[in-house]
Amino acid sequence: MSELTDLTIAEAGRRLQERSVSSLELVEACLARIEETEAALHAYARVLADSAREEARIADRELAAGRWRGPLHGVPVAVKDLCYIRGVEAEAGSRAMAGFVPDHDATIVVRLREAGAPILGKTVTHEFAYGQNIPPTRNPWDLAMYPGGSSAGSGVATAVGSTFAAIGTDTGGSIRVPGSINGIVGLKPTYGLVSRYGVVPLSGSLDHAGPMTRTVEDCAIFLQAVAGYDPRDSGSAERPVTDFRHGLESGIQGARLGLDHRYFLGSGVMDAVASAFETAIEVLRGLGAEIVEVRIPELDLSTVVGLTILQSEASAYHKEVLRTRLDDFEVGTRLMLEFGQLIPGTQYVKALGARTVIADAMRRSFEVHRLDALVSPTLPIPTVLREQSVGDFLGGGGERVDLSGLLKHGICGNVTGVPALTQPCGFDEDRHPIGLQLFGRPFGEADLFRLAHAYEAATPWHTMRPQAEKYLAA
Repeated sequence: MSELTDLTIAEAGRRLQERSVSSLELVEACLARIEETEAALHAYARVLADSAREEARIADRELAAGRWRGPLHGVPVAVKDLCYIRGVEAEAGSRAMAGFVPDHDATIVVRLREAGAPILGKTVTHEFAYGQNIPPTRNPWDLAMYPGGSSAGSGVATAVGSTFAAIGTDTGGSIRVPGSINGIVGLKPTYGLVSRYGVVPLSGSLDHAGPMTRTVEDCAIFLQAVAGYDPRDSGSAERPVTDFRHGLESGIQGARLGLDHRYFLGSGVMDAVASAFETAIEVLRGLGAEIVEVRIPELDLSTVVGLTILQSEASAYHKEVLRTRLDDFEVGTRLMLEFGQLIPGTQYVKALGARTVIADAMRRSFEVHRLDALVSPTLPIPTVLREQSVGDFLGGGGERVDLSGLLKHGICGNVTGVPALTQPCGFDEDRHPIGLQLFGRPFGEADLFRLAHAYEAATPWHTMRPQAEKYLAA
């Protein structure tokens, strides 16, 4: 990275305020980084260089006139290709959307514009975020490996500095999976906190939009800009937005962190992940947190319940475009959408009922044990080979690779709607990042940020970046 693209949002914002750097310089640095990395990494579906430069010039004029919109003012960001930007093609990773140009911005884009953040472009996603195809995006830590879920473009761009931060979406873990794999911070907010109006849906009752950043403080800054009630989103929560950086530096002495060993550290968790996680737990203990053993057997239902809801809702939403543009879908996506149409309505209703049971069980665990958060590895494995990321594959030793864990550790957060944050906590022997995950109470994002910031301040993982020679020589 260059000196400028290596800055955090907080650092860039301070330099913009003191006028030691301009927004246009930050945009040009990111565009240079895009030029340098895109041939190998393919994080962007579309780069909006001209409009980003113009937005930066506007930000510079406003800052020079003393009009400061907040800490994102003048800091370049990116959004996932599911997000509508007025006048810009929105393909959602699919040929079935080719040629569609929205006439309005997604609410999340509106709020980024209101915050004064130039938008660099739209990042690559799986087709309709369904994860049934392999997009061109590459893992900057290891080009042969899977770069994450449908928000991999946002994760990769953030990790390598071709944006300061990006919007991702998360239906079963697609912010947190690429967050963990790319060694960055990713937050799936509480359901209803961030509007999804103008974001192409996968599963309306499981979809979340949220920030992907390089530090916890940056994540709080980004969330502050985009959170809030939106009457155009039927799932939006009508409640005031708190100060997500309040108490960020106050430490975690006395915090109670729940851990369900059976669910999160059972079969399928690789030794490197377990080791990094246990080391992280000891760091948290050393900072004053108490680790509380909990048991939430209802979590076992999360994957089957979440997938039943996801498949049913995805098929209902895409039914018309599937009927009219069948040949434009990737085969895997088409088959999954057709499969979803075969799920009986009674099964969908049962899944909705079971979802309530799971959410109530998690809520009771927080109350009974007086928890500040639940803690887990973000993923049971660091990553897999790119070609193993879709379908059933055999590992190098002939063993079957179990990819269900990529959902198991994450989808419980979507089913319950609680906030969930991933941050880096180590590496395996091949230098693939490993993530630490925190689940909070509904609308408890400020507490998650406080906990995560304390861990981040005590460890070096957030400062580590992919080695450029791995992808610039490709």
